[in-house]
Amino acid sequence: MPTFQISEAADLLGVSADTVRRWVDSGRLAATRDASGRRQLDGAELAAFMRAGADDDPGRRVSSARNRFQGLVTNVIRDHVMAAVEIQAGPHRVLSLMSREAADELGLEVGSLATAVVKSTNVIIETTGEHHA
Repeated sequence: MPTFQISEAADLLGVSADTVRRWVDSGRLAATRDASGRRQLDGAELAAFMRAGADDDPGRRVSSARNRFQGLVTNVIRDHVMAAVEIQAGPHRVLSLMSREAADELGLEVGSLATAVVKSTNVIIETTGEHHA
């Protein structure tokens, strides 16, 4: 069964390692200790925690899209017709191409808070081939 260190879980959750430690200390997230005394989180339990957090978001809009990445707009390139908008959402960089009119109507500019909503019929999953033990 895969396990993750606090820092790895923090990267996956898009929060700081201190936040994960606080969640563990408060009992919100379960952890055990490895032979060296370091805290580790069970992969299946971490996945359940992540699923529950997504489903409990009261600000979530009703939509068939389930992949939402809230972050800051880090770049906007506009031409006469189109705009390329880049959002940094935790460790994720999302790039969206849209009409310039849409970007203008949304008021997208560097430093704006925005959410990228992704819906696709094709999703490719990659790993490093390493297994966490």
